[in-house]
Amino acid sequence: MASIAVESRRPWSPARGLDLLERGAVLVLFASFAARNYHAVVDQGQWFNTIMVASEALVALFMLIRRPSAEVTHSGADWALAFAATAGPLLARASSSGHPLIPLGSGVVLLLCGLACQVWAKLTLRRSFGIIPANRGVKASGPYRFVRHPMYLGYVTVHVGFLLLSPNLWNLVVYGLSFAIQIVRIRAEERLLGQDPTYAAFKDRTRYRLLPGVF
Repeated sequence: MASIAVESRRPWSPARGLDLLERGAVLVLFASFAARNYHAVVDQGQWFNTIMVASEALVALFMLIRRPSAEVTHSGADWALAFAATAGPLLARASSSGHPLIPLGSGVVLLLCGLACQVWAKLTLRRSFGIIPANRGVKASGPYRFVRHPMYLGYVTVHVGFLLLSPNLWNLVVYGLSFAIQIVRIRAEERLLGQDPTYAAFKDRTRYRLLPGVF
């Protein structure tokens, strides 16, 4: 995710209110997700769910420490897209009866690779991380040299790994819809960020959004 930093000097603004609302909603969603996965780990012995919880915990952590932004989209559609893309994967369920479609080791490798990609992207963004499209600072180093949205690539990798380890129709629908929403969300973000010449130059240098050679 790339964004453009604009600090607000006003003590309060509608954007600040939306910012706080976004943080609170994500924390509530994460708490619910962690509680559900606790039983999968403790009662069912599905320890790989801890990787999923760690992945979503990074979102909550960086939401808390990020810098506030005064320039954030006020489009209801953009807000709905961002929340749907974030909340959708939190609805996934650990499968107690389904059989993994790949060996456990292979699935764990996918989960860890996706998590590592997220960590790299988040550490590059640091306090510029956000969910709602906003101007928080263009980042063109680290994984952003290869694709414009490496954090989302990490999310997709984790979701694919979890789906293959916990295959069921519910998870297939959840992740399928979440991925479709994520694509629309990327386009919405780039409409906002594309107004800045710095981001336009970044797009020229980093051609692909999510997967080199594909999209």
